[in-house]
Amino acid sequence: MSITSLSALDGRYQGAVAPVADIFSEYGLIRHRVFVEIKWLKFLAHDLALCHVNDSEIARIDAIYEKFGPEQARSVKEIEKKTNHDVKAVEYYIRQRLEETGLLQLREWVHFACTSEDINNCSYALMLEKGRLVINDALSAVIVRLEDMAKKYKSLPMMARTHGQPATPTTLGKEFVNFAWRLSMEAEKFRSATLSCKMNGASGNFNAHVFAFPNIDWIGACQKFISRDLGLAPLLYTTQINPYHYIAELLHVLTRIAATLLDLNRDAWGYISMGYFRQKIRAGEVGSSTMPHKVNPIDFENSEGNMGLAVCLMNHIAVKLLQSRFQRDLSDSTVLRNLGVIFGYLLVGFKSTLKGLDKIEVNEDVIAGDLVANPALVAEPIQTVMRVYGVENAYEKLKALTRGRELKRETIGRFIDGLDGLPEAVRARMKALGAADYTGLAEALVDNYFSKR
Repeated sequence: MSITSLSALDGRYQGAVAPVADIFSEYGLIRHRVFVEIKWLKFLAHDLALCHVNDSEIARIDAIYEKFGPEQARSVKEIEKKTNHDVKAVEYYIRQRLEETGLLQLREWVHFACTSEDINNCSYALMLEKGRLVINDALSAVIVRLEDMAKKYKSLPMMARTHGQPATPTTLGKEFVNFAWRLSMEAEKFRSATLSCKMNGASGNFNAHVFAFPNIDWIGACQKFISRDLGLAPLLYTTQINPYHYIAELLHVLTRIAATLLDLNRDAWGYISMGYFRQKIRAGEVGSSTMPHKVNPIDFENSEGNMGLAVCLMNHIAVKLLQSRFQRDLSDSTVLRNLGVIFGYLLVGFKSTLKGLDKIEVNEDVIAGDLVANPALVAEPIQTVMRVYGVENAYEKLKALTRGRELKRETIGRFIDGLDGLPEAVRARMKALGAADYTGLAEALVDNYFSKR
């Protein structure tokens, strides 16, 4: 970590974001550009037979990418100082390497009929494919942890809080499974989102391709190259640039995932503040610089902050990338360079949430105490059954009994005894009902979630 880093991702959180730094850094972008250029050169030679190469020469071409590392990327950056064009610098670098390895005859086929955006948009799609794997692993770890807690606490009654007020009980496991389901649903969309790119020239019409070789089926050829050699979905209808609907879709899914994590972080923070969760104590850790007793929910707070930053960037970039003046302007270029920043904030957020979940312990005594202290929670089922048996103004009677008043179970019992028209078995069942017993099908819903996994 550099103590002079401007970005927190490159400084304080450098270790946490290392898996995506190699993908989305300047080095990562240049390396993917080299990969696409090499793939295209081989496609021109092998599939379209526009130039001749033998197996030995193919191995030398492959080595340009396979042996490409940070030192080679710095060489590209030196060339860029002269060209003032990043993709052209990559082209010149590859041309130099071909000359050095005795493949001078291939030099003019590098970047053939391509515009910079052909190389860039393919590179970003490949980078997003790798970045998606990293984020998916982090997201999956959070889901698994939530599922574990859902199973463990599926039967633990807990007072719900609607509008922050005591409300119809649930189970702690059901609350965990709610988040697991929400994240799992979005995770599937995230994993299956199509990553697409184009390889169709300066204004999207294969102009140079057709003029040079009018007898080649360039539409079919480029579809084959993108789908087979790059493993991506080909785009046909573009201007000079990829319209980037697929990135917008991917970022919108990630925005919903991040927003769900924000919801989880805030609920966990709230339950810690109410004493429902305790935090495990780590030796040597300080909660407050002045209050020695404190153990702060810093992991959930950290995740909340980083997820919020990711959401802001994703909302802007998802909209910005869909707009380009006429056939292209460069405003998308600088925005795309921040995809790694988004993935960095997301990764820090996921790791912090997981760390927070791993540090909490459930305080069953406090949770049970809230249920005992709020016998009025059974007002809902009592008034509902009263309606079934024709008791008039059931809701209003329970409202008068419970609203704004401290109650005891005995008070509710006497109220039930005073009701007319109830079968004795029903009356007895109502009197026996405690808040901890009134959890509906919460446990069954947890079981149902796992039965469909």
